[in-house]
Amino acid sequence: MSVALENSIYISDKAKEKVHQLMKDAGVGEDSSYFVRVGVVGGGCSGLSYKLDFDNETKPMDQAFEDNGIKIVTDLKSFLYLVNTTLDFSDGLNGKGFYFSNPNASRTCGCGESFAV
Repeated sequence: MSVALENSIYISDKAKEKVHQLMKDAGVGEDSSYFVRVGVVGGGCSGLSYKLDFDNETKPMDQAFEDNGIKIVTDLKSFLYLVNTTLDFSDGLNGKGFYFSNPNASRTCGCGESFAV
């Protein structure tokens, strides 16, 4: 399967700063083999939930992207839900943490951690 070049996963400047800080805190900030793994799993109040972690092992069907100096990897199935999504970070009064700005989601839940297509 071929994916058009403009189809990607993006990361905002705020999320980039937080990822760098968390990787440093986890002791993997200097290890260039580590990347951000994003995925979609069943569950949550809207049916699908986001998964976010650090990893250093790719799998055969993984899709890899780089945006804003951050390597982002996802499995092919998750990528179908995440195409053109932006990983962002909020530290505002309404909630603190990573969130996904996903143009493919038809609805999201109140907590922002799950979605439906």
